[in-house]
Amino acid sequence: MAQLYFKYGTMNSGKSFEIIKVAHNYEEQGKPVLIFTPVVDTRNGSDKVGSRAGFTRPAIPVYEDMDLYEAVQAQLAQSGRYYCVLVDEAQWLKKHHIVALTRVVDELNVPVMAFGLKNDFQNELFEGSYNLLVYADKIEEIKTICWYCDRKATMVIRFKDGVPVNEGEQFQVGGNEDYKPVCRRCYNGAFQSK
Repeated sequence: MAQLYFKYGTMNSGKSFEIIKVAHNYEEQGKPVLIFTPVVDTRNGSDKVGSRAGFTRPAIPVYEDMDLYEAVQAQLAQSGRYYCVLVDEAQWLKKHHIVALTRVVDELNVPVMAFGLKNDFQNELFEGSYNLLVYADKIEEIKTICWYCDRKATMVIRFKDGVPVNEGEQFQVGGNEDYKPVCRRCYNGAFQSK
């Protein structure tokens, strides 16, 4: 029975690397997968999933008005069977994308694994993450350690010109120069001196 999985973690927890690994494991057994990534994440190009370890994979770009159910159904009609749908940067998805993914699971019987951040640099849920927490059959944390100590990272600090900030637009794509995974204590400590 297919299920919708939400695998979340902070920056640097290996979410994109995990997608590439899962895709490789399926395909090594001759089981094709579909990979999607929101078009707004252009760090590796809008049609690729890329990890900080340097691995990339082609992906289908997800546009804001795209119907993911129809997109998967069209791919199935064209190529036959897919054993899994993988979604990178799922926090950027809209509610209608998540609902469409539930239809992929329930009506097409194809498992979906969505990977993304849970909360932003202000510790607010992203729209995609919120809806995945609501609709997912299984939720799993991908763990990493704090940039500054040895505790588990559960939050992210955004930096501007090397200074921690906790104000601004939610949407800003960036890497290690812009964001660091941190524990709650280090997050709070970064803003106590302000």
